[in-house]
Amino acid sequence: MPGNGSVLVCGVHFQRQLRLRVLDALEQRLKQFTSREELWPLRVPREPLLLDDLIGRTLGDDRDRFDVASLRSRPLLRFEWPDGSAWEAWVIVLPSKLKAYCDTSDDESRVLASGGKNEGDESDRVFLELLADSAGGHFGIEMSGGPPSRVRTAIDRAFVVTFFVNLFEVMGLEEDVRSTLTAGIAEGGAAVETTGDFRHDVEAWLELAMPARPDARR
Repeated sequence: MPGNGSVLVCGVHFQRQLRLRVLDALEQRLKQFTSREELWPLRVPREPLLLDDLIGRTLGDDRDRFDVASLRSRPLLRFEWPDGSAWEAWVIVLPSKLKAYCDTSDDESRVLASGGKNEGDESDRVFLELLADSAGGHFGIEMSGGPPSRVRTAIDRAFVVTFFVNLFEVMGLEEDVRSTLTAGIAEGGAAVETTGDFRHDVEAWLELAMPARPDARR
């Protein structure tokens, strides 16, 4: 009789096969995305592609046995708010090296854009820049809510500051950011005096929402 190890290997192999089927179906859909001059080098669908719909059509009865998290190649940004809600932007890198830029909110995951095979990590920055400059509008979503209380990302801090300066200005959240600073958003956080320089205020807000690691400060 096969032991537990054999069962585990079979399970891993089964998940791998499901994942490859989903990635193959996703690549076929990405090829249908259209290019727009203002979004180059990214390509976008007519409307955000719901991953659950793609998985359901691809896997049928096996959809409930598939771990959607296995599609994630790397995270880009995660926002969290005091009420427990969260939003994430993340990337799927297909075997062909084509990239799918996704977001997750309210337990719904969508593919918003695709990036070419040869742009490297630079296309990640282009995606985030366009996301901030339009508050999601370029990709068929509407980013809403006040400034998050927690931000998680591995992207360099200078770029993240610029991202939030642009995003908050487009969303009209300048006063919300300043109010957050004067109130103090971290647990036990002290109020921070605001300035007439919004970038400086965003840097101060980010110190509360995403404290720098000690090694990063060094």
